[in-house]
Amino acid sequence: MFTSSLRNASRRALARTMSTDAAHRPPISLYGLQARYANATFTAASKGNMLETVENELAGVKLAAANSPAFKSFLENPLISRDKKEKRVKEMFEGKVSIVTLNLMMVLAGNARLADAPKISDTYSQLMKAKRGEVEATIISADPLTKAQQTAVEAAMKVQVGKDKKVILSTEVDPSILGGLQVQIGDQFLDLSVGNKIDAISRTAM
Repeated sequence: MFTSSLRNASRRALARTMSTDAAHRPPISLYGLQARYANATFTAASKGNMLETVENELAGVKLAAANSPAFKSFLENPLISRDKKEKRVKEMFEGKVSIVTLNLMMVLAGNARLADAPKISDTYSQLMKAKRGEVEATIISADPLTKAQQTAVEAAMKVQVGKDKKVILSTEVDPSILGGLQVQIGDQFLDLSVGNKIDAISRTAM
């Protein structure tokens, strides 16, 4: 009787643990080296209720690498030993960032992967956008869109991606497309430009 009760209690505890872990899993499946680090960081940040904090901190690391040649060189220099990089990372980040971000940077230093930090930041950002239901869309037009045109495009994008999603729209101007639009939604690309239609007609005529 005791053994049976203990077994049932263990099963309930395991179920609670699995349920808790599932609640902190990344919202989408991403693969690759950077994704492994980003996924683990997302899970740790979720459990610590600091998802946005870590997002901002990693964005800061990426920005620093882009704006500071010295910091970028430190991240990428293979001649600096792992021990020295770990020590330097601790000096730079301890007490200034969350424990999750500090742990990530320490692990990257220990694995000689600090150069991947900016890409890991991008991948983590993908996970956060998915969690918030954000979909990035880029509209390329031959001339700047008017306010009315942009509003119409945003409405069309909303229908395309679903009402439960938030469209983060950016616009670009490229006179070479002559007219019409080119639309990039996530990994999908739709070419509705006049230039593309002319190319299609030319290929048919040939």
